[in-house]
Amino acid sequence: MVMVIGLDQQLVKQIEDLCNARGVRLTSQRKRVFELICASPKASSAYELLEDLKLSEPQAKPPTVYRALDFLLEQGFIHRVESTNSYIQCCSCNAHKHHSHLLICDNCSNVIELQDDSLVALLTQNAEKHGFTINNHVIESHGICQSCASEKAN
Repeated sequence: MVMVIGLDQQLVKQIEDLCNARGVRLTSQRKRVFELICASPKASSAYELLEDLKLSEPQAKPPTVYRALDFLLEQGFIHRVESTNSYIQCCSCNAHKHHSHLLICDNCSNVIELQDDSLVALLTQNAEKHGFTINNHVIESHGICQSCASEKAN
């Protein structure tokens, strides 16, 4: 079971306030899925989230999780890790619209989200040189994190 003991309650309050301001409902299931995603440094698959959700809501089914994920993505509270078909918390919870760059450890599966406006500007500039307009982009880099690299060295 994934525990959410260390979950930042200010973060949960932030997304509750954003939902209220936007006039959208943060149901208990949506909130619980968000909490489960936040509880792990690793990206979580929909089925991992379903298994964890079933511990508190035994009747939960895949559509429950997928609807919650769709809502959380739409609101900008989470990111989809395209290469692994999994989900992580957005480091700014849509405090401002941004493009992120994900560093994914192939050893431990931890994911680090980076935001680099200069990288986005460079991508946009290069696309414009070719008459191309970027609507969306996903930047994911796979490798080995510092912690796993240190373990291998020892």
